[in-house]
Amino acid sequence: MKLKLGIPKGSLQDSTVQLFARAGFNIYISSRSYFPTIDDPEIECMLIRAQEMARYVSDGVLDAGLTGQDWIAEHELGDGKTGVLESVADLIYAKQSFGKVRWVLAAPEDSAIKSAKDLQGKTIATELVRVTGEYFKKQGVKVNVEFSWGATEVKPPVLADAIVEATETGSTLRANRLAILDTIMESNTQLIANKTALADTGKRTKLENIALLLRAAIEAQGRVGLMLNVKQQDRVAVLNLLPALQRPTISPLSDTDWVAVNTIIEEKTVRDLIPKLKAAGAQGIVEYPLNKIVL
Repeated sequence: MKLKLGIPKGSLQDSTVQLFARAGFNIYISSRSYFPTIDDPEIECMLIRAQEMARYVSDGVLDAGLTGQDWIAEHELGDGKTGVLESVADLIYAKQSFGKVRWVLAAPEDSAIKSAKDLQGKTIATELVRVTGEYFKKQGVKVNVEFSWGATEVKPPVLADAIVEATETGSTLRANRLAILDTIMESNTQLIANKTALADTGKRTKLENIALLLRAAIEAQGRVGLMLNVKQQDRVAVLNLLPALQRPTISPLSDTDWVAVNTIIEEKTVRDLIPKLKAAGAQGIVEYPLNKIVL
């Protein structure tokens, strides 16, 4: 059994490969091939643009793949096969950050366009054509939605009156003096599979295991483990300082006056926390990195 897995080519490619590495799968991509190698004999990878992933998974060319909810929605609104995709895992990671991407309606800051209603009869440039068309249909506003091949943010006001564009931080839009008027949709990456592939017990089990490890890698992002020793008399004071994922693990030591404490915390809190723990009586404090947290 070989699971045919689509890896998103383009902006999500590097973050996807890094996520798989933390999950324990090493993917090696050659600039001359669309078939990356992976150190798992049960998986066969193919590089596919995220925009096309849903189509190839639904057609059965691939068993599964990673793509955004945005491109799944764009596919479902098209004339291809629908009802044959299933989301195996909801994976919140993006090209810059581990957050969701927003598709927003934006227009020049100094224009008279302040809402979707102001765009009646005007031109919108976007890559997300079908979803944008559906949005304006629900708004009861007739517009001309044009496909944009890229650099969409530079098109208003000469080549388009407004745009619908994906953003994580909004910085590119602000740099081009565009104001966000509305959020069309939020999107994050999904591990999707063809229902025919999921009917195969071996492939379903493999996909569920991949999903478990990818979620565990995301869960560990930005967190570290912390171990320390503390005297019984200082135990309460030290534990009150620890924000734990569940509860700290407390183990007895050979010296019954002491206990060992093991916990998971946000990495950004460590620099403030360690001095406080030391002052409260903690000793032998060790911080260590985490690759996965299985909840």
